[in-house]
Amino acid sequence: MTLRVSLISLFAYMVLALEKEMTINVEAGREDCFYQEVKEGEVIDFDYQVIDGGHGDLDVTLRIADPTGRILIADFKKSENSHRLEASLTGDYKFCFDNTYSSYNTKTVFFGLLLDEDDSDSHEIVDVRRFDNLISEKQFDFKIDDVMGPLAIVKDHLIKARRLQEIMKSFEARDRNIAEENNYKINFFSLVQILVMLSVGMVQMIMLKSLFNVDSKVQKLWKKIDPN
Repeated sequence: MTLRVSLISLFAYMVLALEKEMTINVEAGREDCFYQEVKEGEVIDFDYQVIDGGHGDLDVTLRIADPTGRILIADFKKSENSHRLEASLTGDYKFCFDNTYSSYNTKTVFFGLLLDEDDSDSHEIVDVRRFDNLISEKQFDFKIDDVMGPLAIVKDHLIKARRLQEIMKSFEARDRNIAEENNYKINFFSLVQILVMLSVGMVQMIMLKSLFNVDSKVQKLWKKIDPN
């Protein structure tokens, strides 16, 4: 029972990482910023994707700044990208999506933020010291550090699998929005062409009837234009 509780606690401790996914609407002519507290040495994984452009281009401008306001990453009018960086300062990091260059198109953006410790052996030292008193080698045939490696691998794979699923969902949403946008454009221009064709047909019919009706208004109009 002690082993089971210890392994569950260890696994929960190892997979503990801040992960956020969000879908937002960035209005035309606006810049929306989000803040996240990050500790020095933590690794920031940030990815985003524009899934709807509001009948416009699928792009947005991204800026990531550290607590001092220094710009760390700047993407200008991109549809998607992924960034990974290590925090050199402790404080609130700013993530801004800029749509000020757009006059009327609202951009729907999906983004994911993952904070984790640096990929070093520091967590192993902490974990071994923390759980060393809970498990004795005399009680069990293996040490706690024998399962550290597999659990760390499982943690990384779980995080990557979840992030991949979220990215695939955003791709699907963007493809659906593109298909709906193309369907809207096809229906709109088809309607315009039908209206133009009907208008041209009506004009041709009126002109043709006026040739055989001397009392028609069109016939009189032609006589005024060309008296001869």
